[in-house]
Amino acid sequence: MRTTPETVAELIARQWGDHRPGLKSEDTVLSRHRTAQEAAARAALLVDLLPPGAEPHLGVLLDNTPEFPFWLGAAALAGAAVAGINPTRRGPELARDILHTDCRILVTERAHLPLLRGLDLPGVRILVTGTEEYEALLAPYAAAKPGEATVAPPGPGSRLLLYFTSGSTGAPKAAICTQGRLAAAGDSLARQFAVTPQDVHYICMPLFHGNAVIADWLPALVAGAPVALRRRFSATAFLDDVRAFGATYFTYVGRAVQYLLATEPRPDDREHTLRLGFGTEAGAVDAARFAERFGVRLVEGYGATEGGASVVRTPDTPPGALGRAGAGDDLAVIDPGTGAECPPAVLDDRGRLANGDEAIGELVNRGRSLFEGYWRNPDAEAARTRDGWYWTGDLFFRDPAGFLYFAGRTDDRLRVDSENLAAAVIENILARWSDAAAVAVYAVPDEVAGDQVMAALALREGAVFDPEAFAAFLAAQPDLGTKMSPRYVRIVGAMPTTATNKVHRVGLRKAGFRAAPDPVWWSPPGADGYRPLDPQALAELLAAYEAQGRAELLDR
Repeated sequence: MRTTPETVAELIARQWGDHRPGLKSEDTVLSRHRTAQEAAARAALLVDLLPPGAEPHLGVLLDNTPEFPFWLGAAALAGAAVAGINPTRRGPELARDILHTDCRILVTERAHLPLLRGLDLPGVRILVTGTEEYEALLAPYAAAKPGEATVAPPGPGSRLLLYFTSGSTGAPKAAICTQGRLAAAGDSLARQFAVTPQDVHYICMPLFHGNAVIADWLPALVAGAPVALRRRFSATAFLDDVRAFGATYFTYVGRAVQYLLATEPRPDDREHTLRLGFGTEAGAVDAARFAERFGVRLVEGYGATEGGASVVRTPDTPPGALGRAGAGDDLAVIDPGTGAECPPAVLDDRGRLANGDEAIGELVNRGRSLFEGYWRNPDAEAARTRDGWYWTGDLFFRDPAGFLYFAGRTDDRLRVDSENLAAAVIENILARWSDAAAVAVYAVPDEVAGDQVMAALALREGAVFDPEAFAAFLAAQPDLGTKMSPRYVRIVGAMPTTATNKVHRVGLRKAGFRAAPDPVWWSPPGADGYRPLDPQALAELLAAYEAQGRAELLDR
């Protein structure tokens, strides 16, 4: 019987002497013993390279190559911490991430060296994998064993990850994740999904983000299953990878599932070994389409890298819901303005949320939180844990049976004609439109007061936007409230996303309906259907904002 691990270091050390497959990447297959050996060598090198008195932190600026899990394992063995560095960051922002987390060592690869040119990184030593210098540095440590070299003996409270969480405003915050919490999370998921050594976990989401490490790498490590690495996510290569690696499980975030569904269907779409996908933000419609096309069940979960709250799916979870509160959590949907708990959702006979104003609020954990803080960011930490509660920053509503439904981020709330709406609810409805490959809904300022609904649509290959067909589709949706229909529709060639496949909403909101060169359609007040927002209409619209003194809101 598998024992519950106390640290990730223990999980790395368990691989020693195990010659079953441990890591697959392109044409390479390494045993579990070899992966532990590589981690031990890097742990010993790390201990020798860290300056005396320095924080035991290293930055990892890599794609999903074998070096990434090697260094995760090395940090665990050495009692150090990894800061996952996002390669989509640039210039001063990238330098800020490295310096903010007190990284004295940065591990990168040749492909990312151009990102570092001209950056002022005082006291940071850069190691470039795949070079002769790098191999020469590692060579003396080839015989190292797990546990021989440590900065400090690793324990459950040892920091292991400093993973940046994205935000719509301000610099990203580095969430602290300890070895004990991470080991427990991996063990919990391995048990929940009955992971065995015969499984193969396909890691196609970026390892600098918590999803790939916590929900993919760690459960495999706990169960003794190999992992298979894809350098960067590719929708067109997904099935080929799954077959080549014999993958049985993968994780996803953001719009990855929509990209997979947008690929050209093939007769052999169901001929593969995959049994399960686990992630967030696929939506009920796309999850059903994925299961129908590929024969693979998607399990939607909720739980931030910070660990402050979790929602667990149970067999009786209704469609559209994420589940109930995880063990030990006292979750409530709270009105941020009053601090009072929101009443249960009321759905009318057409499935529409009839009391969104009252029912939608911020998900709060009033019980024991696993949140371990942000690195050197006391203000953000205090905001997250105000009044002794953990505030997730996410909008939810709860049905009378206690099931929780995701309604978007707190900055995704729209207020149209004095009615509060949630972007995620509208997105789930628009995702039903057969011509849509990806959908994003967000607020743009109304010219008089409040907001209006705007939608960005990426169309399926070969589709052309038909305004009459789109309007007819909206009219046929029984759960689309009268104020939910988008006033503005932007047709994008591809949905703008972050490096973790989440929609880049900040850019969409900032562009608003002035989204040249993308075509924008609109439904003027009192008019039926959609028409192009041509230069004359745009000029008249902007003049209305000027007349109301609200033009500056369009630039926020």
